[in-house]
Amino acid sequence: MNLFDKFETGSLVLPSGQVDFAAVAWSPHPTFEGVALKHLITAENTGGAFSYHLVRLGPGKKIGLHIHHPQLETHEVVAGGGVCVNAGQELPYEPGTISIFPAGIKHEVMAGPDGLCLFAKFIPALC
Repeated sequence: MNLFDKFETGSLVLPSGQVDFAAVAWSPHPTFEGVALKHLITAENTGGAFSYHLVRLGPGKKIGLHIHHPQLETHEVVAGGGVCVNAGQELPYEPGTISIFPAGIKHEVMAGPDGLCLFAKFIPALC
């Protein structure tokens, strides 16, 4: 079992209770085909302060060029591989890579032939 699989079935543990991630459904990305999202920790859990999401890109799929104006975003690559364009620079994505996108920075992500799995975090929360 890889790290991505562990987060997919892990849990959020708080003094007020626990959220089992296995019970959180995958959702197709509303814009980019072949991309799925699992919203692990949402604005509802954090009062809008931050959110955490698993992101799965199928082989050869991509999250096209876009900007998050109010949010700082981070990616932690946990499985697969690909390429990220961050502020015009092409960066290799492989397990163990972390990338940071300040608010307002254009970026896109392209999966390699084995697909790509990310742990994405947003400050303030995306949703």
